[in-house]
Amino acid sequence: MRQNPGSVGARTSKTLRSTVFWRIGEDIPKPLNAGLIITSIALPLLLWWLVTTLGNVDPTFLPSPADVLQAFQRLWSTGDIQKDTVASLWRVGVGFLMAALFSIPVGVLMGSFPSIRALLEPLFGLMRYMPAPAFIPLLILYLGIGEEPKITLIFIGVFFFNSLMVMDTVKFVPKDLIEATYTLGGNRLQTLLQVIFPHVLPGIIDACRINLAAAWQLVIVSELIAATEGLGRRISVAGRFLKTDEIFVGLIVIGIFGLAFDLLFQYFLRVSCRWASQKR
Repeated sequence: MRQNPGSVGARTSKTLRSTVFWRIGEDIPKPLNAGLIITSIALPLLLWWLVTTLGNVDPTFLPSPADVLQAFQRLWSTGDIQKDTVASLWRVGVGFLMAALFSIPVGVLMGSFPSIRALLEPLFGLMRYMPAPAFIPLLILYLGIGEEPKITLIFIGVFFFNSLMVMDTVKFVPKDLIEATYTLGGNRLQTLLQVIFPHVLPGIIDACRINLAAAWQLVIVSELIAATEGLGRRISVAGRFLKTDEIFVGLIVIGIFGLAFDLLFQYFLRVSCRWASQKR
């Protein structure tokens, strides 16, 4: 029995359209991608609005989006939210940049030289399993209650994880690539700076992007103790007085800035490593 070519083509097209959502390792159409991104933001907001509007929920426990917006406007008019945001951004920026500045070369050296890896990896592995907030009492004892312990806490929480993630990225550089560099007359320094580092730069950017989230978590923890301003302090004070709407304001501001930095890292990756983006 012969099949109609038109019906076969229509059925094939329908199958492709129905399975486009479940493609493995393939790009999806841009309209579908944009729709899913919008849905990921709009759906939780819609559910939040429905629960607080139609459900019998005490605003003390779950404020409505309108209540949170009013709280944001109130904090904005007094200037409190701006001061808290700037304080947290400064602490995250200084602590994270210092950690990245030291962890990237250390991670590259650990991944490139087995001798340095054998010397440092056990210590870094030990430090990785020590929760950074557990160092707060010692940091206050050694550094006081100013900005130094907060920035140092972020440094400790990011440095060791970032070093090990960069190390793992460098370990997977193909040996053929390194041997080819030596064959063409390259020396050790040229191999590090002109071959290994450019090859692993996309992985380094991804590692920094991931560990930036840890920096935000740690700055909030550090501001819960002995801080006069900051988003963490704002959340702590609001919780003490059951101002749930202000807690939501602090969390949303943190989420927005975190997402903005994440998108900035992705943009930097596309611009600085176009070859990696095309390869992916």
